[in-house]
Amino acid sequence: MRREELVDLNAFLTVAEEQNFTRAAAKLGTSQSALSYTVRRLETRLGVRLLTRTTRRVAPAEAGERLLKTPGPALEDIGAELAALSELRDKPAGTIRITTSEHAAHSVLWPVLEKLLPDYPDVHVELAIDLGLTDIVAERFDAGVRLGESIARDMVAVRIGPDLRMAVVGAPSYFAAHPKPRTPQDRLGAGKGRTHVEGTRGRSLAFNNVPMILRAATAGFGLACVLEDQVKALVTNGSLIRVLEGWCPPFAGYHLYDPSRRQPSAAFALLVDALRHRA
Repeated sequence: MRREELVDLNAFLTVAEEQNFTRAAAKLGTSQSALSYTVRRLETRLGVRLLTRTTRRVAPAEAGERLLKTPGPALEDIGAELAALSELRDKPAGTIRITTSEHAAHSVLWPVLEKLLPDYPDVHVELAIDLGLTDIVAERFDAGVRLGESIARDMVAVRIGPDLRMAVVGAPSYFAAHPKPRTPQDRLGAGKGRTHVEGTRGRSLAFNNVPMILRAATAGFGLACVLEDQVKALVTNGSLIRVLEGWCPPFAGYHLYDPSRRQPSAAFALLVDALRHRA
């Protein structure tokens, strides 16, 4: 192993330990810019990303986690591990962790993964279903999937799904007792992501689960506002009636986002290309 490689490796290990370039630079007695250059040089030579960075956090990427497991004193083992990491540049392999909403997992991710993964047995994907926004750097995710308007500006995003629309629906029994609203102000004062059924006389139910929202709406408790594909079958069979359709314009669909696309692994690049939305 060359001396330069040892210097670069020590720089990476220190940053990973401190999880901060400023503290690591002080510990090594160098400048932050010089330390950043050293780590980038190591990533460029290996052809993989070792650290994920945002304006607020620094954390090891998958390749970085693998390198951290190798004991520092075992220099020969470290050298062999560096060579093994370089292979990730060309061969799709490894684990990709993604945080996503349940709807995105079912409607966008699974149809692609079902076709892609059988052809790449060394690629493993972990999906974590979460209703809220997750700090993908702090939680060690490789990427997240959310609506385009929900993604932070310091993230790199690629569109993976078509435009979406909301649908306002109610049961025939509800409309037998209440007039159909002509404007949102007539009954429903909500926008995208409504998580309750709007009724009358105190019959308002709050949920964070779409099946329960639709169950309450079908039972006549009031109007529900959900994504239109989630209610298509119930509208088709007459269980629910759609209203206010002209007040539900399309909006940006799902995007896959991560802190940086510099030096992505072959597995991650493969998945991004497979998921990329092509109109």
